[in-house]
Amino acid sequence: MIIAIDFDGTIVEHQYPAIGKTRPFAFETLLLLQKKGHQLILWSYRAGKELDEAVTFCANKGLQFYAINKNYPEEDFCETTVSRKIHADLFIDDRNLGGIPSWGEIYQQLCPEESGIRELKKSTGLLARFFKA
Repeated sequence: MIIAIDFDGTIVEHQYPAIGKTRPFAFETLLLLQKKGHQLILWSYRAGKELDEAVTFCANKGLQFYAINKNYPEEDFCETTVSRKIHADLFIDDRNLGGIPSWGEIYQQLCPEESGIRELKKSTGLLARFFKA
């Protein structure tokens, strides 16, 4: 799937223009989704310096996005020829109707067949809290 993910309020707590505290298990979940072959697009209101800071913050946590505020890396954004709307199979955003679930719930919804959850639960107490029993 192509998954578009918001930054402020979704990956980190909302402190725009500053970068808020990382939401629990955001990076672990995103890295697992990426490892499973999903293409992740950073889809953010941020631009310029603030966007660069968010991208660097994510890169420092090991997360490289397929594209950033674009449908694909090579896309040239021009308001008159390209829609600002990203083409994605799924959008993860704190502004969803009903708010944003925990990253554990997000992962379980996207990967209900995941058999590795039991092994992850056994491997570390911290990750055990991430997944529901």
